[in-house]
Amino acid sequence: MSDVRSSVMGGSYARPADTSARIQFRRALTLTAMTLVMPGSAQLVMGNRKVGRISVRIWLTFLAFGGFVLLLSMTSRTGLFSLLTDTRLLTFGRYVLMAGAIAWVALLIDAWRLGRPLEMARNHRLWMTGLNSALCFITAGTMFFAAHLVAVQSSFIGTVFASETVSDPEDGRYNVLLLGGDSGADRSGLRPDSLTIASIDKDTGRTVLIGLPRNLQDMPFPKGSVMAKQFPNGFNGEGQYLNAINTWANDHADLFDTKDPGLEATMGAVEEATGLKLNYYALVNMHGFSKLVDAVGGVTINVKERTAIGGIGSPIRGYIEAGTQKLDGGETLWYARSRVQNDDWSRMGRQKCVMNAMLKQLSPQKVLLNVQKIAESGKALLTTNIPQQDLDVFMNLALKAKSQKMSTVSLVPPLIYTGSPDFDKVRRVIDKAIAKSEGKATHKVGLTQAKLKLPKTDVESNDPRKANQSADLDSSC
Repeated sequence: MSDVRSSVMGGSYARPADTSARIQFRRALTLTAMTLVMPGSAQLVMGNRKVGRISVRIWLTFLAFGGFVLLLSMTSRTGLFSLLTDTRLLTFGRYVLMAGAIAWVALLIDAWRLGRPLEMARNHRLWMTGLNSALCFITAGTMFFAAHLVAVQSSFIGTVFASETVSDPEDGRYNVLLLGGDSGADRSGLRPDSLTIASIDKDTGRTVLIGLPRNLQDMPFPKGSVMAKQFPNGFNGEGQYLNAINTWANDHADLFDTKDPGLEATMGAVEEATGLKLNYYALVNMHGFSKLVDAVGGVTINVKERTAIGGIGSPIRGYIEAGTQKLDGGETLWYARSRVQNDDWSRMGRQKCVMNAMLKQLSPQKVLLNVQKIAESGKALLTTNIPQQDLDVFMNLALKAKSQKMSTVSLVPPLIYTGSPDFDKVRRVIDKAIAKSEGKATHKVGLTQAKLKLPKTDVESNDPRKANQSADLDSSC
């Protein structure tokens, strides 16, 4: 009889103690899983029901908000971007994430307690302790990291997009002056050596890039402005080119009633010369731009010509060879700015191709995965008067522009002679380019620019200058 009893107890039949241990282990696993899937549900079943009810309600509120954001992303990108760029909401969200991380860890620890770890078998207790610790680390770490990213985003927006003045589109377009320049010990201030107007259709995002040579002379100024009083016949003295207006105005800041006299004077001259009302400006520090390219992992460019690295006040240190190349930040910077063995018109074309490549290749996924690096480079990169309130509009337009053809027109020879520019022709040329991008014969009523033909750029297909006059910048690059 004793043999039979021992056979039953030690053979195919489980001991009651073993069965109880497995049940207890499964219960502990279930409580932990419930807390992971729906925080507070374990407390509703076995713990403090008041804490459980509050936790579940908060979790359901989170889910409802997530569903709202998902619905918004499918129905209104502008509305979604408004949420993502509202610094007050971002700050609130940061503290909610941190509080949520602490609360979730507390609920996981309580679920571990409700599983009665001290009553478990030793190996089960070790498993549950290790699992619970790992889940606490993962959930808290993820939420604290998300809170950190939100803080970085909020700081970036608050620092760079601090302006509060909103500018409405003119004739259905946003016109943004893009300036690129270098600052350094060998320069008096930051001199904009690259000036481009991005004229963007407010509905479609279709963009025309208007290139202005840095050595454009005889720049006019708006009537009644400080610069018009100082230069009634235009900015036409020795070395007085378009890119020198910024420096002159900053050197005579006492004449102006503004904190950015250089930018104000430059924008006034560009508006008067082109006939376009500028909504905003974005001043890009070229060394900050290099950091941005590195932050997104480089940019792939069809290099049209062998381009020197260095050589501007220093020896040539190397070359960027022709062909399709993936360039890092430093290489992209030199490709955009080098003029040692070619001219300014070639450089302007290369700059437009770099802009086009960045627009096409900078995906939302890249931005999301590199948000901290981008934000850090952005603070060194960008000075702008685009306000936070318009960020959602421009983010939406940028996504639309990715699927549109980008046109270019540059005020360079033989179209425009920079030493003695015909500004009436400049305005007609620009208006014609914008009208063509919109599929219209004319853009502004009263102009007869329909008879004006933009000259074909007499350059080979591998010449970067081809990008200066193009109805489809992507095909020219």
